[in-house]
Amino acid sequence: MSLGYNRPLYLLPFDHRHSYLTGMFHVTPPLTADQHKQVVESKQVIYDGFRRALDRDVPVASAGILVDEEFGADILRNAARNGFVTALSTEKSGSEEFEFEYGTAFGKHIEAFQPTFAKALVRYNPEGDAALNQRQTIRLRQLSAYCQASGQKFMFELLVPATEAQKDRVRAEAISYDQRVRPALVIQTILTLQEAGVEPDIWKVEGLDSRDDCERVVETARRDGRGEVGCIVLGRGADEKRVASWLQIAASVPGFIGFAVGRTTFWNAIADFVAKSITREEAISRIAQRYGNWAAIFELTHRSEAILG
Repeated sequence: MSLGYNRPLYLLPFDHRHSYLTGMFHVTPPLTADQHKQVVESKQVIYDGFRRALDRDVPVASAGILVDEEFGADILRNAARNGFVTALSTEKSGSEEFEFEYGTAFGKHIEAFQPTFAKALVRYNPEGDAALNQRQTIRLRQLSAYCQASGQKFMFELLVPATEAQKDRVRAEAISYDQRVRPALVIQTILTLQEAGVEPDIWKVEGLDSRDDCERVVETARRDGRGEVGCIVLGRGADEKRVASWLQIAASVPGFIGFAVGRTTFWNAIADFVAKSITREEAISRIAQRYGNWAAIFELTHRSEAILG
């Protein structure tokens, strides 16, 4: 299987586990059977919102979900039966260091669901803890090699948290770090991991505020014969206005093929549903509308750029 994925991809991620349990349900493992059932049911609401959007304006061929095995196994199976793009998380949730959720058995769990993508979420700062980065790289190289050998597509979700020294450089201002420091670190990380033998088909990166930065990320991801590798922008739980801006900027750059916006899509609707302040149907409708809005923003910008180009 050749490296890369260059078709449009509008991903709804709801593979959140640790943050979802503590932030949405205010519980920590181990869960009771009733608690587990409630979490599963809430993720079904998100999935139903996704499917509702497909009945409206979101093109089915571009639509996909990212969900975990623990609470979304039935959803993954249903999505696969319906021909939707699926992505399965492989990382242990709630850990600052990338580790496999199921240890050395990670491959068996991927094979059990045969998702379109095996996804790894990684916090990696090239100016951070060198030993931590090395340990993560070894595991990521293992996952990459497995995917290449088995014909499995690989999606890499990259978060670059600021070190204390980097915060000091921008006086702890998150917006300054995002605009002045993080883009170069993203590029450096991609280069470093490529050189180490980590070869994703898609790089899922935090939103960038500059078209030039987006272009440089794509250029790096596609260097040296990797011309079909795609990039998608993630929402990072940001507010609606900032997510829309990130989508517009990314959509204007060839090589950015879509987005993965989760919490900004579903969190408030599910929180209201869990609190019983809205009905299940209302939650589904709100999620469908928000997800559809992201797709419309990306599609409109992408088409406009194609016409102008």
